[in-house]
Parts: sequence; structure tokens; C-alpha cells
Amino acid sequence: MPVFSLDPEQTARCAELRATAAERLRPLADKGEPGHVNRPLVAALGELGLIGRLFDAGALDLCLMRESLAQACTEAETALALQGLGAHPVAASGTAAHRARWLPEVTAGRAVAAFALSEPDAGSDAAALALEAVPVSEGGGWRLAGEKRWISNAPEADFYTVFARTTPGAGARGVTAFLVPADRPGLTGSPLDMLSPHPIGSLLFDGVPVWPEDVLGEVDRGFRVAMTTLNRFRPSVGAFAVGMAQAALDATLAHTAGRRAFGGPLKDLQAVAHQVAEMATRTEAARLLVYAAAAAYDEGAPDVPQRAAMAKLLATETAQYVVDAAVQLHGARALQRGHLLEHLYREVRAPRIYEGATEVQRTIIAKELYAS
Repeated sequence: MPVFSLDPEQTARCAELRATAAERLRPLADKGEPGHVNRPLVAALGELGLIGRLFDAGALDLCLMRESLAQACTEAETALALQGLGAHPVAASGTAAHRARWLPEVTAGRAVAAFALSEPDAGSDAAALALEAVPVSEGGGWRLAGEKRWISNAPEADFYTVFARTTPGAGARGVTAFLVPADRPGLTGSPLDMLSPHPIGSLLFDGVPVWPEDVLGEVDRGFRVAMTTLNRFRPSVGAFAVGMAQAALDATLAHTAGRRAFGGPLKDLQAVAHQVAEMATRTEAARLLVYAAAAAYDEGAPDVPQRAAMAKLLATETAQYVVDAAVQLHGARALQRGHLLEHLYREVRAPRIYEGATEVQRTIIAKELYAS
């Protein structure tokens, strides 16, 4: 059954998580260096048990975690989500040896994971990826050759879930997922200077050796590993966006109630009040669609791909609208470095691109509609 409201226990947990994020995680985030992994912050997420919950929680609980963290500390939310994205293929498709080696380290916040799918010429069209896995005659392994780009947590992660082409010309059916530790010979990387404050980089594979025991899932079935991961996390990307929208809305309510102009508070101007009402309505609509998609995932509903795409599409586009409107209503102060809205304005843009751009979500939705 779709979730249209939270019960008192869920509401209390969300409030507690927001308070924890503000009191404990926000100070660690403020000490971090933009563009680099904030390992003390990741360690704190592990100590609080939040990373471990990524692999035990249902999709709805994951969304509530991400939304709550995003309202108080977007850096903590992103660090948590990236651990989940990079390590979920290990938890879902890895061998017992993979899980024993890496999951305790990830959940404790000692090991940093990364999801290495995108390439210079294969972003939204993930089936077109060109990183080669060239077979070697001895041992039944492969050598990885090529480049990954726009990889969150690269090049500072401790291991990567890497998707490579094992069968040329086979499209999505010729891709294999590998677990690649960062210390493998031939693997190097460099950071990219991006608008978003979290680390993003490129990875170069110069004959990096991988073996059958490094395969996640099955050979040539790696695209399924990727899509399973993205379907789980897409609704929660929407939750991240909803959290940012709510933070911007809360800031706008406080500002327009206290700021005086033209003889009274801004909130008494009809143009302002109507704008705030629109922001609140769109935020709530996005939240409900995210919750419904998460509930469908937890129930194993057949229309999860469509619902997940709808949730990510509406929530990320809504967050962009709400944050932009909040900046407009705050005026120039919102663009001052260090202001909450200046931070959100930089953060809110990327979710409309990563884990499937807005246009890709529309394509998925249309495909599912015409197939029904």
C-alpha cells in the first residue's frame, strides 16, 4: 500500500536523525575539504550505525534517512548515499568472500566505496560503455583497459564496483561487474574540479588485472547488477532532493516572516505568499511520489522502474525549482558564499543528471507506459 503519511514512530526517528546530523555530523562536514573524501564524516556515519542500515533498511526507510540527513547536512547525506551506491552491488551480488572482506569495513566507515559506471562517452547511455575487459590466457581472467569519468569518491575510494565490456558488440548483454580494489596495479585516477562539493574524479585502467573471483554476479550480466542498484537508489535520490527542497522552504518561511519591506513583512505580499505556497505544494507532491515509489519497491511491485523514474524525475526537478525560488525571495544574501541557499544552489543541480538524467527518466517512463 502506498504511504501517504508517516506514523509517529517514523516521524520521531526522522526528527532524531535531523538533530543528530545538525549536532554531530554538521561540524565534521564543515571541517572537510571540498572535492575530497571526508573520512572523519564517513567514520561517524559508521559509528552511528547509519551505513549498516543502508543494507538492512527497506526502500522507504532509506528514503526517510536520506531526506532527514539532507535537511540538516547535505554532505553527510551524500557521503552515506555514496557508500550505499558503491557497496550495494557487493551486498546484493558479491560472493561470500566479497561480503566478508568489504562489508564490515564499509559499514564501520573504515572503507570508502565507489560505483564506477560512467565514461567520457557513456553516461546516460550506460549500455554503450567501452571500458574493455580483455581476456588473458592464463587463469581465466581479464585486463581492464580504458577510462571511467565523473565517478563519485574517485580517486580516493578504497574499492570500486567497475562495469566493463566483456563481449564486444553485445550492448547491455556484454557487460560484467567487477570488484576492483584501489591498489590493483595499473589503476590510477585524478580528481575533477566540479560544481558539487563532494569528490568526483576519473579513473584510468592500464591493463588492470581482474579474475573470475572478482566478478559481481555473472559474466556478461553486469548491466543487471547496475540496474538493480539504480532502481533501489533512484527513489532515494528523490528523497535527497525533497530534503533539500524542504530545507530551502524552511529557510524561506523564516526569512519572509521576518524580513520587512514596503511597510510590512514579506509574507504579507501576495506575490511572495503565493510563491511560497507553490513551493510547499510542489515539495509535498514530490515527497508523496517518492514515498509511493519506495513502498512499491518494498512490496516487490512490477512497476518499480516506472515509479522510481517518476519519483526521481519529479523530486529533482521540484528541488531545482524550490531552491531557485528560495534564492529569488532571499535576494543577494542567498548568493553569498557560505549561505545555506548558496550551498543548496550548488548541490541541487547534480541530481538532475546523475543516476540517470531527467531525460532518461522520461524515456523510461514512456517505455513502461507503452509496454503496459
